[in-house]
Amino acid sequence: MRDYAATVELAKSLTRGDSMTKMHAVRDGHIQRGLACVTVVIPAYNEATTICAVVRSVLAQPEVQELIVVDDGSQDATWETLQPILAEDSRVQVLRHPKNRGKGAALRTGFAEAVAPIVIVQDADLEYDPAQYSSLVKPILDGKAEVVFGSRFLGAEHRVLYYWHFVGNKIVTTLSNICTNLNLTDVEVGHKAFRLEILQKIKLREDRFGFEPEITAKIARLDGVRIYEVPISYHGRTYAEGKKISWKDGVAALWHIIKYNIFLRGMHAQR
Repeated sequence: MRDYAATVELAKSLTRGDSMTKMHAVRDGHIQRGLACVTVVIPAYNEATTICAVVRSVLAQPEVQELIVVDDGSQDATWETLQPILAEDSRVQVLRHPKNRGKGAALRTGFAEAVAPIVIVQDADLEYDPAQYSSLVKPILDGKAEVVFGSRFLGAEHRVLYYWHFVGNKIVTTLSNICTNLNLTDVEVGHKAFRLEILQKIKLREDRFGFEPEITAKIARLDGVRIYEVPISYHGRTYAEGKKISWKDGVAALWHIIKYNIFLRGMHAQR
């Protein structure tokens, strides 16, 4: 644990994030329009070929106040590829896990450093377009929601790929909805937005792709949290192009839904 903490602190010291003057985007509890108000957290594992394009696209969005990239123990040149960007933009912070721990663990590391009033999860590949941030945060800025899920199944364009992935996603989403009494269409979507204080109320535990069903279950149990869905485009990858999730993760997702909605249902949402 000491080695991990030391590595994160070293990574932080290599960024310019600690000396940033943070913009005050919240007044009287309301997020101010026209100001950068989003922290984007990118978990990255062996994404050297796409990470620069994603980072530059994220930084081009006017909503972005800060960008936190967590290199989750990559064995390729992801870490080295990110270094030149640190000198170009003071909004960028790069953290590093000494070994691969999984998407959920990387997101926890990033969430702990977030300061903007809205947090968006962004994958390190090119499947989700950062140009959609304005749609993701609109229900929050309009005062209608505290959490927004993107959905790949509400009519926006998407690349046609694996039928059985589509079926598996529907099964996972349906079981999650049965357990949470929500009517989401895409629990496993990689584009989600949260008010920061919502994330601060939840203690996340899952290290891998179990993050999606875990956070959905825990948000569903929070009092007064309004959830919206918005259509997003999706440009999925093939396995040859670097896609990592497998059928084993789908089976694990079913277990995590049962775990957090049934076995742990009587426990507080933070646990």
